[in-house]
Amino acid sequence: MTNDTGTTLNPTDARNAGALYLTIAVCGGFSIGYVPSQIVAAGDALATSTNLMRQLDLFRLGVLADSAVILLEIAITVILYQMFHAVSPRLALIAMVSRLGMIVVMGVNLLLWVMPYVLLSQPVGLDPTNAQSFAQVFFEAHALGIFVWQLFFGAHLLALGWIILRSQLVPHLLGWGLFIGAFGYLIQGLVELTFTDVAALDITIVGLLVIVTLSELGFGLWLLVRGLRGTKGQLNSTSLTA
Repeated sequence: MTNDTGTTLNPTDARNAGALYLTIAVCGGFSIGYVPSQIVAAGDALATSTNLMRQLDLFRLGVLADSAVILLEIAITVILYQMFHAVSPRLALIAMVSRLGMIVVMGVNLLLWVMPYVLLSQPVGLDPTNAQSFAQVFFEAHALGIFVWQLFFGAHLLALGWIILRSQLVPHLLGWGLFIGAFGYLIQGLVELTFTDVAALDITIVGLLVIVTLSELGFGLWLLVRGLRGTKGQLNSTSLTA
């Protein structure tokens, strides 16, 4: 299971990756979890449009948070590849390509998210009722787009978790959490995109998503603490030899 190719982490890479992980978690939780819940009313185009136009500041903050996530994802993708490519170049490449695919879908999804505002605020030749209906469709497409990028992210976590299990760089408990929890994203994505409704699957998905969420946060915190400790140790070593 283990691979001794890499036994140490670059403190700077670890610190940066940890900080990026946690920042993405905060921004993503806000833009994906909170903002849509305040704006989108399922099946009610009029209420959704009213919520959007009354909460434009919240909408704009969500766009900024989503944009930040996309840009930070590019950085962390490269850093994670650099950190783990010595352990398994093939798995590291799979993890990187999968996460880059996720970023592309996120970019398209951001466009879907802003289109309702364009329809409702600018003259596009539609009467208000049709504009509201189209806006609702774009919001619903955005919600489905999340499940599309989850498929790419699930593949990324499978590869990342397996790399961790093959190395001595990160606690294997986190590797198992990422690897097993990745199936939560994969199963949920497939279930939602195929419009499948099975109670047993819903329970399984919730359990797996709890595992992967805790593992992702734990991974980010571990990297941040490890990076800070490593940097402090390097500074102390430099002071002693000076």
